[in-house]
Amino acid sequence: MYNLLLKDLKLGVNPWFIAMPFLMGALMLVPGWIYLIVLMYFYWISVPSIFAQYRGQNDLLFTSMLPVTRRDMVRARVSVFVILELLHIVVAMIYGLFTVRLYPNMDYYFFAPHLGFWGLGFVMLGIYNLFLFPLFYKTAYKYGPAQIAAIAAATIFAFAAQWAGIQSPYLSDLFNGSGADHTGVQASILAAGIAIFIAFTWIAYRISFRRFRQVEIK
Repeated sequence: MYNLLLKDLKLGVNPWFIAMPFLMGALMLVPGWIYLIVLMYFYWISVPSIFAQYRGQNDLLFTSMLPVTRRDMVRARVSVFVILELLHIVVAMIYGLFTVRLYPNMDYYFFAPHLGFWGLGFVMLGIYNLFLFPLFYKTAYKYGPAQIAAIAAATIFAFAAQWAGIQSPYLSDLFNGSGADHTGVQASILAAGIAIFIAFTWIAYRISFRRFRQVEIK
């Protein structure tokens, strides 16, 4: 499993996509922006290119010839994406720490990058994984429809959450107002988001493996 993970990282992930979180994360420094978009660049830019590279290398056929199980093939691929997702979030969080200190008196219209906001980011990426992997592993080859569906689901959640945050005085106060100063509440939202991300990704992996077992590799 470990060697397979290294293979997927080295052969399928261009070093540019390791640098992407540091470049796109700098957008967190833009005052008052829609910060969820920073995380969206992962599935708008990185994922299609990574899938295309795997496909161009005929990675599925190559990997199937190695002494590895299909379970490990799915686990390694999901792990690669999770590693990149966590890298995007962690780097963006670091930039976000600078943001809240650079603009301490700013009135945010969209979600400010406090702890609770990152809980929403984890949920968004969890939804993305929940749609992407099970749909992709119906064939383990055609990634376009899976990518479109996953992007649509994650983006709908993101903009629905942001719209609710603008329309609801309670949510606005929770994320941008006095609630943002309550570390316990913010940490609870973050913890809930991480739990949902883990649960959705685990469910996606389980469904993907079951579907991949039925795929004929040729």
